[in-house]
Amino acid sequence: MLTDTAIRKAKPRDKQYKLYDERGLHLLVRPNGSRLWHYRYMFEGKEKTLSIGPYPEVSLAEARSARDSARADLRAGLNPAITKKLRRAQVAAEQNNTLEAAGRDWFALISPTWRPRHAASVLDSLERLVFPRLGAMPLRDITPQMVRDAVVDIEQARAPEIARRVRQRISAIYIHAIACGKAEGDPAGVIKAAFAPVQTRPQPAIIDLPGLREMLRAVDATPAHAVTRMAIRWLALTAARPGEVRLATWADIDGDEWVIPAERAKTHRAHTVPLSRQALDVLEAVRPITGGSPYIFPGARWALRPMSENALSYLLNRAGYAGRHVPHGFRASFSSIMNERSPADRAVIDLMLAHVPSNRVEGVYNRARHMARRKFLAQDWADILLEDFPPAAELLFLPRR
Repeated sequence: MLTDTAIRKAKPRDKQYKLYDERGLHLLVRPNGSRLWHYRYMFEGKEKTLSIGPYPEVSLAEARSARDSARADLRAGLNPAITKKLRRAQVAAEQNNTLEAAGRDWFALISPTWRPRHAASVLDSLERLVFPRLGAMPLRDITPQMVRDAVVDIEQARAPEIARRVRQRISAIYIHAIACGKAEGDPAGVIKAAFAPVQTRPQPAIIDLPGLREMLRAVDATPAHAVTRMAIRWLALTAARPGEVRLATWADIDGDEWVIPAERAKTHRAHTVPLSRQALDVLEAVRPITGGSPYIFPGARWALRPMSENALSYLLNRAGYAGRHVPHGFRASFSSIMNERSPADRAVIDLMLAHVPSNRVEGVYNRARHMARRKFLAQDWADILLEDFPPAAELLFLPRR
């Protein structure tokens, strides 16, 4: 049997030679001084040689362990050389099957169904908060504790809501990997119960008609860019989402309807908003100012760009409604007041708000538009909201900022 001392004392010769251990293991000493472990065995009646690795990178004990593993393969009827190749392939696959690789595969698959801004936000959160910490690790090596520690750090450094979304995205990556046969479990899914649910609060909104009308009068009395003031009135009349109002274009208007295209709708489905006489009045009043822009409500400085994301909020705040009403709150105002006024029209009111039905089957099969009723409700809403208010054209002559 070989010893480490004998191996270290072995000198290179003009020709390579072997130092034998036992059970087929030997060390090949080459003229250049390199030393390689080999295991010689018989398989299916033929002599074969398995290369184990160089000495001293592979110690004597490790070489004997590799030989014993190869002998176990032989007893199982397997060729050790083939088994070694399969193990190497498996290791290579594991190294390429990292969380980052799986995450980018998942993102490439799912992101085309998202709006570009949301897709960019998701990828940014993975690249900043997940990949630097866990991205290089094979999927099978990541434990629930590792994911939990990462999510807790995000929660403490940033916000519970961001941490919750990151955990959901890691879980989605694993679910995709499981479906592709690249993972067996979802460590981000099993820790969901380890976190307290995020307490969400409704966005501030005035939901009584007198209070809402008082707020609109305060907005009209607040010095502001005329287009911003017009946009607030349009937002209140249509109960659309603020982002949809900001990006509304003249090309979206079709008679007395505003057709929000699918790519700009939160639900990814085109949505038609019936326009009351008062909403059409806003269009006619603002057209001389913004008719040369693609946007109905462009920014104050650049006519070819949409209004700033914060313009509507800033106007409400200056009017004295900070923390009491936000642009998105007009949707709650419309829903609350009109559902109380016309409770039998709850489903139609939800349709006007482009709410997705909780019953998915209903959402797929019930495509009734109820446009006549929607137009009636839109006009009723405008009449009670702006009763005794001046026409939109007079907003142009109110104090400017």
